[in-house]
Amino acid sequence: MKLELLKGSRSRVLAGCLLAVAALFVVRLFYIQIIQHDYYQQLADSEQIKRLTIPAQRGMIYALNGNQPVPLVMNETVYTLFADPATVKDVQGIINTVESVAGGNARSNLDKLLTTPNSRYQILATKLTTAQAEAIKKKGLAGIGFQQESQRVYPEGSLAAQTLGFVDADGNGEYGIEQGMDSALKGKDGMLQSVTDIASVPLTIGSRNVKKPAQNGENVVLTIDRNIQSYVEDALSRQLQKIGAPDGSVIVMNPQNGQVMAMANYPSYDPSTFNTVTDASLFNNNVISLPYEPGSDIKTFTMATGVDTGVVNAQSTYNNTGVINVDGIDIHNAPGDTQFGNITLQTAMNWSLNTGYVTVAERLGGAGQDINLKARQTMYDYFYNRFRLGQLTGIQLAGELPGIIIPPSDPDGNAVRYSNMAFGQGLDVTMLQVASGFSSLVNGGKYYKPSIVAGSVDDYGNYHAAKPTTPTTYIKSSTADQIREMTHVARSSVFPGIDKSGYYMGGKTGTSQAIVNGKYSDTDTIATYLGYGGSQAETKYVIMVRVSGPKFGGSGAAAAMPVFTDISNWLVRYLNIPPQE
Repeated sequence: MKLELLKGSRSRVLAGCLLAVAALFVVRLFYIQIIQHDYYQQLADSEQIKRLTIPAQRGMIYALNGNQPVPLVMNETVYTLFADPATVKDVQGIINTVESVAGGNARSNLDKLLTTPNSRYQILATKLTTAQAEAIKKKGLAGIGFQQESQRVYPEGSLAAQTLGFVDADGNGEYGIEQGMDSALKGKDGMLQSVTDIASVPLTIGSRNVKKPAQNGENVVLTIDRNIQSYVEDALSRQLQKIGAPDGSVIVMNPQNGQVMAMANYPSYDPSTFNTVTDASLFNNNVISLPYEPGSDIKTFTMATGVDTGVVNAQSTYNNTGVINVDGIDIHNAPGDTQFGNITLQTAMNWSLNTGYVTVAERLGGAGQDINLKARQTMYDYFYNRFRLGQLTGIQLAGELPGIIIPPSDPDGNAVRYSNMAFGQGLDVTMLQVASGFSSLVNGGKYYKPSIVAGSVDDYGNYHAAKPTTPTTYIKSSTADQIREMTHVARSSVFPGIDKSGYYMGGKTGTSQAIVNGKYSDTDTIATYLGYGGSQAETKYVIMVRVSGPKFGGSGAAAAMPVFTDISNWLVRYLNIPPQE
């Protein structure tokens, strides 16, 4: 009896122990499978799921060669070499191979990268050529892979560098069109995700295997004509080196649609070696990012305001004594004025007389002939609202600055300020603003928003032109015709014989004092020339030239106008404009 009781007791104890162990297993499995399910799922995914980014190809940038796109910025295929330290088998073999093939493109701490714990992705080398990548692949080393990328190359060298900008090491566009249209050029990266075994071999095709194709960036075609751009850069460089001027810019526009045909700055840089540039100001496009006091170019806008409001015309007269007083301040003409007495405003335009255009500003005030609030409000309306001076144009380039025109409601917007504005001082504008506004004065009165984008090229190489810009008419066509004729007379009468015969040219010189340390300099000037060319029936181009810099004291006629004349006489041939009999 005792033996039977003992056996039964042992069975119950063993059964209890087994039940307890089973309970522990159940609790443990419940803890692992239910409580810590997400943790172990994440751990398994990190071991089994490989995710790779499929980089989008950055869009190319084209210029125009006549009507045909030609590449200015292309992509060159390069490779990034990476390793999965968890699957690497021959650390030293990888180090030897990478250092011998990749050279300076290899990371310096390969041994540390290849043995990094809890890591599945380490970059070993960047910017490998196709030949270098193939040489490494042939070694058959476990645990490494390649990611295809691209870098920018420039078949035209430094042509239009400030208009283009560049792409930094992180793949972001900087300056110019690269930054202005960075999102469109960049495209959208894709993704490749796959469940693999320890050797990175895909296990199944299922819901966790994902392939999202990359969306390549847009191929942008600029309005820049590469032949005009090349000639403009050369003409500007030759003139600045000839006269010893340190800085200059040129813009060439089509006044019939607002498209920029060339945009040049000197000095420049090579975007393929942007990282070696020590003076960051070279990256700036001074045509859009350097507001300045334009000087006598603005007299064309003042005259247009007077003509459009009906207070003056080209044959209106005034008594020129060489000086005019505004609120106790004497305003003089430039030295050398010989046109004294009762003269026309056409004569004042020919010889760039400040007194003539202060007179126009006074006549905007009405019967009292004073630069009163009415005169100032009218000038502000035309300068700011109609000619769009002192505000952003919205061109598709990064770095544009607005400048400033002080409104008459501001205490500084007084009569003296506006008398100075009448001849181009006391306001800050950019070359792009002036050239765009002037285009409306020589194309019949239509203002076009300036553009640098002509269209795009699709994946099949087909060019698609952008929709034409719709102009806005802010002044009468008769006003524009009169200003066009006045600037033609001014150029042909004061500078006869410098234009190719058979063509209709016009323009206006500008020379303003540069501001140095907050004061007008007696030695530093900003020399400009603003003009147009074509036939008497239609203006085909507008050109604006600026020459300036520290210790430069040249005039618009001597420093800037020769660049205009050089480009203009070349353009009539390039654009095949037929001469008039």
